[in-house]
Amino acid sequence: MLDIQALIKTYEPTRAQQFGRVSAVDNVTLHVNEGDFFTLLGPSGCGKTTLLRSVSGLEDPDSGSILVNGSTLFSSDRRINVPANRRGLGMVLQSYAIWPHMNVFENAAYPLASQKPRKSKAQIKAVVERTLAICELGHLASRMATDLSGGQQQRLALARALGQEPPVLLLDEPLSNLDAKLRVSMRAELIRLQREMGLTILYVTHDQTEALALSTSVAVLRDGRVEHMAPPREIYERPKTRFVADFVGKSNFLDAKVVEVGVDGTCSVDTSVGRILAHATGDVAVGSKAEVVVRPERLVLHQGDAGSDRPNRAAGSVISATYLGESIDYQIALTGGVQVTASCHPSVEAAPGNQVTVEFPVSGCSIVPAD
Repeated sequence: MLDIQALIKTYEPTRAQQFGRVSAVDNVTLHVNEGDFFTLLGPSGCGKTTLLRSVSGLEDPDSGSILVNGSTLFSSDRRINVPANRRGLGMVLQSYAIWPHMNVFENAAYPLASQKPRKSKAQIKAVVERTLAICELGHLASRMATDLSGGQQQRLALARALGQEPPVLLLDEPLSNLDAKLRVSMRAELIRLQREMGLTILYVTHDQTEALALSTSVAVLRDGRVEHMAPPREIYERPKTRFVADFVGKSNFLDAKVVEVGVDGTCSVDTSVGRILAHATGDVAVGSKAEVVVRPERLVLHQGDAGSDRPNRAAGSVISATYLGESIDYQIALTGGVQVTASCHPSVEAAPGNQVTVEFPVSGCSIVPAD
């Protein structure tokens, strides 16, 4: 469906930067399958929006290629660069770009009037009515766009893009202007539309929860490069690098040295809290420095000394407990001067000062190369 090969985009440096061009997209290669909800995730300045704009035609890459359904939109080798208005891709920006002087119907119909081959008024009317109905805006067709709520404006921007029947829908942080509650409901809307219409979506966000909730595949970007590309569950449970583990969700980190690497990918490492068995997600070798990554909700708390001398267990004392309703976050000081956070069910009770044993389940621990 969408193939991006060895794409590079650089900019002239600003006065505050060093000499030499700045790489916004640095040799990125990725493939988006038909029907995928593919998300580009990363912090501000990592290159995700530049990559999306390069696909749309709003940015001209330095080199590489972009193909949709086998048709070349950009190729530096073949000197092809199809203009944005001829790529046939739908795009929804963070600002929605709603025309304030038009009503809902006119906003949705406007791009179709200039589309080639030209559609008749009857065809445009049929398409607009269908897309407005899909986006649950049919009853608001005659309302001025400025009289819509934030969520309704977002759905109107989607309806306008969907009316063009694009092979790929490009979404650049479309939910960032909505309040927290509305963002959650609009996530469900996006998933419904994507599944009902079989849409292929390339989505940009810096919100990790949004990426995990929406996507079939996620590419985490760092400094213009893809750090890890995988389904959301793998990104969260088996991050390949410390950056990914730190950026996506919350993690505990333990400095480690690799003692043994098993054929099944299970590693034995030495840490300041003792020997730990874990799964290697990156390239690690015996004797190399690494880090153990474990999510707070995977830690298990035992009262008192419950075999703290065994592998994957460590003695500690509770520093603080924070009640969060669905869970309690415990800050725990372990032997060796290490602090970890354990997110436990409210039925687990431990007061500050209590002696506990923290268990690091093998299934919840990952080993990544030291950053």
